[in-house]
Amino acid sequence: MPWVWLIIAGILEVAWAIGLKYADGFTRFWPSVATVLLMLASFWCLAQAVRGLPLGTSYAIWTGIGAVGTAILGIILFKEPATAARVACMALIVGGIVGLKLATP
Repeated sequence: MPWVWLIIAGILEVAWAIGLKYADGFTRFWPSVATVLLMLASFWCLAQAVRGLPLGTSYAIWTGIGAVGTAILGIILFKEPATAARVACMALIVGGIVGLKLATP
């Protein structure tokens, strides 16, 4: 179950990171409220995951999911550039996530 919590936490991290764009520097009320709630939910799920997984592994995977997911959605939603270098770097992060998963009991 800790891995499920960690994946949910990562997905929620992507959601709140995208929410930051819509909150416009916390100047828009409802998007700001949603973003803060998503942050809290993401941290809570991460806290549940670290009860059964090593902290370093959990945090690295959480931030990795957030970084790659946010970068992909930035490309899709906000027309950010999808250069070969950006895609290669995202692939390296995914490789690190997979490596940490395989190296953690």
